Amino acid sequence: MREIELTSIELKDVSKSFGSVFALRSTSLSVRKGEFLTLLGPSGSGKSTLLNLISGGYPASSGRILLNGKDITNAPPRQRGIGMVFQNYALMPHMTAFDNIAYPLRVRGYSKDDIRTKVTDALARVGLTGFENRKPKQLSGGQQQRVGIARCIVYSPAIIMMDEPLGALDKNLREQMQDEIKILHREIGTTFIYVTHDQEEALNMSDRICLMNNGGIVQLGTPDELYFQPISRFAAQFIGESNLLAGSVDDAGDLRIATGYSLKVPDHRGLVRGQRYEIMLRPERIHVARDGQGEVTPATATARGTVVGVSFIGSMTTLAVELPDGTLLKVKSTSLPAQNRYKVGESIGLRWDPEDLVVLRSED
Repeated sequence: MREIELTSIELKDVSKSFGSVFALRSTSLSVRKGEFLTLLGPSGSGKSTLLNLISGGYPASSGRILLNGKDITNAPPRQRGIGMVFQNYALMPHMTAFDNIAYPLRVRGYSKDDIRTKVTDALARVGLTGFENRKPKQLSGGQQQRVGIARCIVYSPAIIMMDEPLGALDKNLREQMQDEIKILHREIGTTFIYVTHDQEEALNMSDRICLMNNGGIVQLGTPDELYFQPISRFAAQFIGESNLLAGSVDDAGDLRIATGYSLKVPDHRGLVRGQRYEIMLRPERIHVARDGQGEVTPATATARGTVVGVSFIGSMTTLAVELPDGTLLKVKSTSLPAQNRYKVGESIGLRWDPEDLVVLRSED
Protein backbone atom coordinates (compact mmCIF):
# COMPACT_ATOMS: atom_id res chain seq x y z
CA MET A 1 0.00 0.00 0.00
CA ARG A 2 1.36 3.41 -0.95
CA GLU A 3 2.10 6.04 1.69
CA ILE A 4 -0.79 8.44 2.22
CA GLU A 5 -0.45 11.85 3.85
CA LEU A 6 -2.46 14.96 4.65
CA THR A 7 -6.18 15.31 5.22
CA SER A 8 -8.60 15.62 2.33
CA ILE A 9 -11.96 15.61 4.13
CA GLU A 10 -12.50 16.09 7.85
CA LEU A 11 -15.80 15.78 9.70
CA LYS A 12 -15.97 17.29 13.18
CA ASP A 13 -18.92 16.16 15.31
CA VAL A 14 -21.21 16.05 12.27
CA SER A 15 -24.75 14.72 12.71
CA LYS A 16 -27.94 14.53 10.68
CA SER A 17 -31.46 14.16 11.97
CA PHE A 18 -34.82 14.07 10.22
CA GLY A 19 -37.21 15.33 12.85
CA SER A 20 -36.67 13.19 15.93
CA VAL A 21 -34.83 10.44 13.99
CA PHE A 22 -31.04 10.53 13.83
CA ALA A 23 -29.76 9.18 10.49
CA LEU A 24 -26.19 9.95 11.61
CA ARG A 25 -25.14 10.38 15.20
CA SER A 26 -22.38 12.86 16.08
CA THR A 27 -19.45 11.64 13.99
CA SER A 28 -15.83 12.70 13.52
CA LEU A 29 -13.80 11.29 10.64
CA SER A 30 -10.63 12.23 8.76
CA VAL A 31 -10.17 11.01 5.19
CA ARG A 32 -6.55 11.08 4.05
CA LYS A 33 -5.59 12.74 0.80
CA GLY A 34 -5.36 10.18 -2.00
CA GLU A 35 -6.74 7.23 -0.06
CA PHE A 36 -9.51 4.82 -0.99
CA LEU A 37 -11.92 4.86 1.95
CA THR A 38 -14.95 2.57 1.93
CA LEU A 39 -18.07 3.19 4.00
CA LEU A 40 -19.35 -0.31 4.78
CA GLY A 41 -22.44 -1.41 6.66
CA PRO A 42 -25.99 -2.73 6.41
CA SER A 43 -28.93 -0.73 5.07
CA GLY A 44 -29.79 2.13 7.42
CA SER A 45 -26.33 2.26 8.99
CA GLY A 46 -25.69 5.87 7.90
CA LYS A 47 -23.39 5.27 4.89
CA SER A 48 -25.38 7.19 2.28
CA THR A 49 -26.28 9.90 4.79
CA LEU A 50 -22.59 10.51 5.44
CA LEU A 51 -21.93 10.61 1.69
CA ASN A 52 -24.74 13.12 1.14
CA LEU A 53 -23.47 15.35 3.93
CA ILE A 54 -20.01 15.49 2.34
CA SER A 55 -21.39 16.13 -1.16
CA GLY A 56 -23.90 18.75 -0.01
CA GLY A 57 -26.97 16.68 -0.76
CA TYR A 58 -28.07 17.13 2.88
CA PRO A 59 -27.37 20.04 5.22
CA ALA A 60 -25.71 18.96 8.46
CA SER A 61 -27.76 19.22 11.65
CA SER A 62 -24.59 19.92 13.63
CA GLY A 63 -20.82 19.95 13.26
CA ARG A 64 -18.38 21.11 10.57
CA ILE A 65 -17.10 19.62 7.29
CA LEU A 66 -13.66 20.69 6.03
CA LEU A 67 -12.23 20.07 2.54
CA ASN A 68 -8.44 20.53 2.46
CA GLY A 69 -8.81 22.75 5.52
CA LYS A 70 -11.60 24.91 4.08
CA ASP A 71 -14.99 24.90 5.79
CA ILE A 72 -17.59 23.70 3.26
CA THR A 73 -20.35 22.88 5.77
CA ASN A 74 -22.78 25.33 4.18
CA ALA A 75 -21.30 25.50 0.67
CA PRO A 76 -23.62 24.52 -2.22
CA PRO A 77 -22.80 21.19 -3.90
CA ARG A 78 -21.37 22.71 -7.10
CA GLN A 79 -18.79 24.72 -5.15
CA ARG A 80 -17.43 21.72 -3.26
CA GLY A 81 -15.43 20.23 -6.14
CA ILE A 82 -16.71 16.72 -5.40
CA GLY A 83 -17.60 14.18 -8.09
CA MET A 84 -20.31 11.54 -7.68
CA VAL A 85 -20.82 8.17 -9.39
CA PHE A 86 -24.29 6.69 -8.87
CA GLN A 87 -25.56 3.13 -8.81
CA ASN A 88 -28.16 3.83 -11.50
CA TYR A 89 -25.54 5.62 -13.70
CA ALA A 90 -27.81 8.75 -14.04
CA LEU A 91 -26.91 9.13 -17.73
CA MET A 92 -28.98 11.36 -20.00
CA PRO A 93 -30.54 8.96 -22.52
CA HIS A 94 -30.77 11.44 -25.39
CA MET A 95 -27.05 12.26 -25.23
CA THR A 96 -24.12 10.31 -26.64
CA ALA A 97 -21.38 9.00 -24.37
CA PHE A 98 -19.23 11.97 -25.43
CA ASP A 99 -21.93 14.50 -24.55
CA ASN A 100 -22.73 12.82 -21.22
CA ILE A 101 -19.08 13.05 -20.23
CA ALA A 102 -18.75 16.59 -21.58
CA TYR A 103 -21.80 17.89 -19.70
CA PRO A 104 -20.05 18.91 -16.44
CA LEU A 105 -17.36 20.69 -18.45
CA ARG A 106 -19.91 22.64 -20.49
CA VAL A 107 -21.78 23.87 -17.41
CA ARG A 108 -18.42 25.01 -16.02
CA GLY A 109 -17.69 27.04 -19.16
CA TYR A 110 -14.77 25.08 -20.65
CA SER A 111 -13.82 25.82 -24.28
CA LYS A 112 -14.68 23.34 -27.07
CA ASP A 113 -11.02 22.41 -27.54
CA ASP A 114 -10.52 21.76 -23.83
CA ILE A 115 -13.73 19.72 -23.70
CA ARG A 116 -12.65 17.52 -26.61
CA THR A 117 -9.20 16.95 -25.12
CA LYS A 118 -10.49 16.14 -21.64
CA VAL A 119 -13.36 13.91 -22.82
CA THR A 120 -11.07 11.98 -25.17
CA ASP A 121 -8.64 11.41 -22.28
CA ALA A 122 -11.44 10.32 -19.92
CA LEU A 123 -12.80 7.87 -22.50
CA ALA A 124 -9.33 6.36 -22.88
CA ARG A 125 -8.91 6.04 -19.10
CA VAL A 126 -12.09 3.96 -18.79
CA GLY A 127 -11.45 1.91 -21.93
CA LEU A 128 -14.20 3.41 -24.08
CA THR A 129 -12.24 4.94 -26.94
CA GLY A 130 -14.39 4.49 -30.04
CA PHE A 131 -17.68 4.48 -28.09
CA GLU A 132 -18.09 8.26 -27.91
CA ASN A 133 -21.00 8.43 -30.38
CA ARG A 134 -23.09 5.71 -28.75
CA LYS A 135 -26.12 6.55 -26.64
CA PRO A 136 -26.73 4.80 -23.30
CA LYS A 137 -29.20 2.30 -24.75
CA GLN A 138 -26.46 1.15 -27.15
CA LEU A 139 -24.08 0.37 -24.27
CA SER A 140 -23.94 -2.57 -21.88
CA GLY A 141 -24.39 -2.06 -18.14
CA GLY A 142 -20.64 -2.13 -17.58
CA GLN A 143 -20.04 0.36 -20.37
CA GLN A 144 -22.69 2.69 -18.98
CA GLN A 145 -20.99 2.52 -15.60
CA ARG A 146 -17.69 3.44 -17.25
CA VAL A 147 -19.35 6.48 -18.84
CA GLY A 148 -20.60 7.49 -15.40
CA ILE A 149 -17.08 7.20 -14.00
CA ALA A 150 -15.59 9.12 -16.93
CA ARG A 151 -18.15 11.91 -16.47
CA CYS A 152 -17.02 12.14 -12.85
CA ILE A 153 -13.25 12.20 -13.42
CA VAL A 154 -13.29 14.48 -16.48
CA TYR A 155 -13.25 17.72 -14.46
CA SER A 156 -10.66 16.49 -11.91
CA PRO A 157 -12.69 16.82 -8.70
CA ALA A 158 -10.84 16.93 -5.38
CA ILE A 159 -12.79 13.89 -4.19
CA ILE A 160 -14.63 11.16 -6.09
CA MET A 161 -17.53 9.54 -4.26
CA MET A 162 -19.26 6.35 -5.39
CA ASP A 163 -22.59 5.23 -3.94
CA GLU A 164 -22.88 1.45 -4.50
CA PRO A 165 -21.81 1.90 -8.14
CA LEU A 166 -21.55 -1.83 -8.92
CA GLY A 167 -24.74 -3.01 -7.24
CA ALA A 168 -26.65 -3.47 -10.51
CA LEU A 169 -23.96 -5.56 -12.22
CA ASP A 170 -23.62 -9.35 -12.29
CA LYS A 171 -20.90 -11.05 -10.23
CA ASN A 172 -18.27 -11.46 -12.95
CA LEU A 173 -18.69 -7.93 -14.29
CA ARG A 174 -18.73 -6.53 -10.75
CA GLU A 175 -15.38 -8.18 -9.99
CA GLN A 176 -13.92 -6.89 -13.26
CA MET A 177 -15.11 -3.35 -12.48
CA GLN A 178 -13.61 -3.57 -8.99
CA ASP A 179 -10.20 -4.17 -10.52
CA GLU A 180 -10.69 -1.35 -13.03
CA ILE A 181 -11.72 1.13 -10.34
CA LYS A 182 -8.67 0.17 -8.24
CA ILE A 183 -6.37 0.74 -11.22
CA LEU A 184 -8.06 4.07 -12.00
CA HIS A 185 -7.66 5.20 -8.41
CA ARG A 186 -3.98 4.30 -8.47
CA GLU A 187 -3.43 6.15 -11.76
CA ILE A 188 -5.18 9.44 -10.94
CA GLY A 189 -4.34 9.58 -7.22
CA THR A 190 -7.61 11.28 -6.25
CA THR A 191 -9.30 10.64 -2.90
CA PHE A 192 -12.06 8.04 -3.31
CA ILE A 193 -14.94 7.58 -0.86
CA TYR A 194 -16.86 4.45 -1.76
CA VAL A 195 -20.15 3.16 -0.32
CA THR A 196 -21.07 -0.53 -0.30
CA HIS A 197 -22.78 -3.16 1.84
CA ASP A 198 -20.67 -5.91 0.23
CA GLN A 199 -17.91 -6.94 2.64
CA GLU A 200 -15.79 -8.71 0.01
CA GLU A 201 -15.90 -5.64 -2.22
CA ALA A 202 -14.75 -3.47 0.69
CA LEU A 203 -11.92 -5.83 1.66
CA ASN A 204 -10.71 -6.05 -1.95
CA MET A 205 -10.71 -2.35 -2.83
CA SER A 206 -9.99 -0.26 0.24
CA ASP A 207 -7.00 1.37 1.88
CA ARG A 208 -9.23 1.73 4.95
CA ILE A 209 -12.76 0.66 5.81
CA CYS A 210 -15.17 2.69 7.92
CA LEU A 211 -17.61 0.10 9.30
CA MET A 212 -20.94 1.66 10.26
CA ASN A 213 -24.09 0.56 12.08
CA ASN A 214 -27.08 2.33 13.63
CA GLY A 215 -25.98 5.75 12.38
CA GLY A 216 -22.43 5.66 13.72
CA ILE A 217 -18.90 4.35 13.17
CA VAL A 218 -18.25 0.94 14.71
CA GLN A 219 -14.63 0.52 13.63
CA LEU A 220 -12.19 2.29 11.32
CA GLY A 221 -9.07 0.58 10.01
CA THR A 222 -7.33 -1.29 7.24
CA PRO A 223 -8.99 -4.39 5.73
CA ASP A 224 -6.51 -6.56 7.68
CA GLU A 225 -7.36 -4.82 10.95
CA LEU A 226 -11.10 -5.21 10.53
CA TYR A 227 -10.83 -8.85 9.45
CA PHE A 228 -8.24 -10.14 11.89
CA GLN A 229 -8.80 -7.73 14.81
CA PRO A 230 -12.52 -6.84 15.00
CA ILE A 231 -13.32 -5.03 18.22
CA SER A 232 -16.95 -6.07 18.68
CA ARG A 233 -19.42 -8.86 17.96
CA PHE A 234 -21.01 -6.80 15.18
CA ALA A 235 -17.66 -6.26 13.42
CA ALA A 236 -16.72 -9.93 13.81
CA GLN A 237 -20.01 -11.13 12.34
CA PHE A 238 -20.44 -8.54 9.59
CA ILE A 239 -17.00 -8.98 8.03
CA GLY A 240 -16.21 -12.57 7.13
CA GLU A 241 -17.39 -15.70 8.92
CA SER A 242 -16.69 -16.25 12.59
CA ASN A 243 -17.09 -18.62 15.51
CA LEU A 244 -18.04 -16.86 18.74
CA LEU A 245 -17.27 -18.54 22.05
CA ALA A 246 -18.13 -17.22 25.51
CA GLY A 247 -16.27 -17.95 28.73
CA SER A 248 -14.77 -16.54 31.91
CA VAL A 249 -11.16 -16.01 32.97
CA ASP A 250 -9.82 -18.71 35.33
CA ASP A 251 -7.08 -18.49 37.97
CA ALA A 252 -4.36 -19.13 35.37
CA GLY A 253 -5.53 -16.20 33.27
CA ASP A 254 -6.91 -18.46 30.54
CA LEU A 255 -10.43 -18.32 29.18
CA ARG A 256 -12.55 -21.32 30.21
CA ILE A 257 -15.38 -21.75 27.74
CA ALA A 258 -18.64 -23.66 28.12
CA THR A 259 -17.13 -26.76 26.54
CA GLY A 260 -14.82 -27.14 29.55
CA TYR A 261 -11.72 -26.27 27.56
CA SER A 262 -9.33 -23.61 28.81
CA LEU A 263 -8.14 -21.41 25.98
CA LYS A 264 -4.95 -19.43 26.13
CA VAL A 265 -5.41 -15.97 24.67
CA PRO A 266 -2.49 -14.00 23.20
CA ASP A 267 -2.67 -11.07 25.61
CA HIS A 268 -3.92 -11.43 29.20
CA ARG A 269 -3.63 -7.72 29.98
CA GLY A 270 -6.97 -6.19 30.86
CA LEU A 271 -8.76 -9.51 31.40
CA VAL A 272 -10.39 -9.74 34.83
CA ARG A 273 -10.51 -13.06 36.68
CA GLY A 274 -14.06 -14.42 36.85
CA GLN A 275 -15.44 -11.93 34.33
CA ARG A 276 -17.12 -13.25 31.20
CA TYR A 277 -15.83 -12.45 27.73
CA GLU A 278 -16.61 -13.35 24.15
CA ILE A 279 -13.91 -14.44 21.76
CA MET A 280 -13.82 -14.83 17.99
CA LEU A 281 -12.15 -17.58 16.01
CA ARG A 282 -12.18 -17.50 12.20
CA PRO A 283 -13.23 -20.83 10.59
CA GLU A 284 -10.16 -20.95 8.34
CA ARG A 285 -7.81 -20.69 11.35
CA ILE A 286 -8.93 -24.07 12.73
CA HIS A 287 -6.76 -27.03 11.73
CA VAL A 288 -8.50 -30.38 11.46
CA ALA A 289 -7.42 -34.00 10.93
CA ARG A 290 -8.38 -37.57 11.63
CA ASP A 291 -6.63 -39.29 14.54
CA GLY A 292 -2.96 -39.83 13.87
CA GLN A 293 -3.02 -38.01 10.53
CA GLY A 294 -1.52 -34.62 9.87
CA GLU A 295 -0.68 -32.12 12.59
CA VAL A 296 -3.73 -32.79 14.77
CA THR A 297 -3.52 -35.85 17.02
CA PRO A 298 -5.31 -36.73 20.27
CA ALA A 299 -2.30 -35.28 22.14
CA THR A 300 -2.12 -32.02 20.21
CA ALA A 301 -5.82 -31.33 19.69
CA THR A 302 -7.29 -28.23 21.31
CA ALA A 303 -10.73 -29.81 21.07
CA ARG A 304 -12.50 -32.84 19.63
CA GLY A 305 -15.79 -33.00 17.82
CA THR A 306 -18.11 -34.80 15.45
CA VAL A 307 -18.77 -33.70 11.88
CA VAL A 308 -22.50 -32.91 11.55
CA GLY A 309 -22.44 -31.08 8.21
CA VAL A 310 -20.29 -30.82 5.08
CA SER A 311 -20.62 -28.05 2.46
CA PHE A 312 -18.48 -28.44 -0.67
CA ILE A 313 -18.16 -25.10 -2.51
CA GLY A 314 -15.44 -25.83 -5.03
CA SER A 315 -12.01 -24.82 -3.80
CA MET A 316 -13.19 -24.69 -0.18
CA THR A 317 -15.11 -27.07 2.06
CA THR A 318 -16.95 -25.95 5.19
CA LEU A 319 -17.50 -28.38 8.06
CA ALA A 320 -20.01 -28.01 10.89
CA VAL A 321 -18.39 -29.68 13.90
CA GLU A 322 -20.26 -30.36 17.14
CA LEU A 323 -18.26 -30.39 20.37
CA PRO A 324 -19.25 -32.76 23.22
CA ASP A 325 -21.38 -30.12 24.97
CA GLY A 326 -23.32 -29.30 21.79
CA THR A 327 -21.29 -26.22 20.79
CA LEU A 328 -21.10 -25.92 17.00
CA LEU A 329 -17.95 -24.72 15.26
CA LYS A 330 -17.63 -23.79 11.61
CA VAL A 331 -14.37 -25.01 10.05
CA LYS A 332 -13.21 -23.98 6.56
CA SER A 333 -10.34 -25.56 4.67
CA THR A 334 -9.07 -26.33 1.16
CA SER A 335 -11.20 -29.01 -0.48
CA LEU A 336 -9.97 -32.59 -0.69
CA PRO A 337 -11.02 -35.12 -3.37
CA ALA A 338 -14.41 -36.68 -2.62
CA GLN A 339 -12.92 -40.00 -1.44
CA ASN A 340 -10.77 -38.20 1.17
CA ARG A 341 -13.35 -35.68 2.31
CA TYR A 342 -14.60 -35.73 5.91
CA LYS A 343 -17.95 -37.46 6.36
CA VAL A 344 -20.93 -36.67 8.57
CA GLY A 345 -20.63 -38.65 11.80
CA GLU A 346 -16.83 -38.79 11.71
CA SER A 347 -14.91 -37.94 14.89
CA ILE A 348 -12.08 -35.46 14.33
CA GLY A 349 -9.50 -33.44 16.22
CA LEU A 350 -9.32 -29.65 16.06
CA ARG A 351 -6.43 -27.33 16.80
CA TRP A 352 -5.89 -23.59 16.72
CA ASP A 353 -3.22 -21.19 17.92
CA PRO A 354 -3.81 -18.76 20.80
CA GLU A 355 -2.82 -15.90 18.46
CA ASP A 356 -5.90 -16.68 16.35
CA LEU A 357 -8.30 -15.89 19.20
CA VAL A 358 -9.64 -12.33 19.44
CA VAL A 359 -11.24 -11.03 22.63
CA LEU A 360 -14.20 -8.88 21.65
CA ARG A 361 -15.29 -5.66 23.30
CA SER A 362 -18.59 -5.74 25.17
CA GLU A 363 -21.43 -4.04 23.27
CA ASP A 364 -23.60 -3.45 26.36
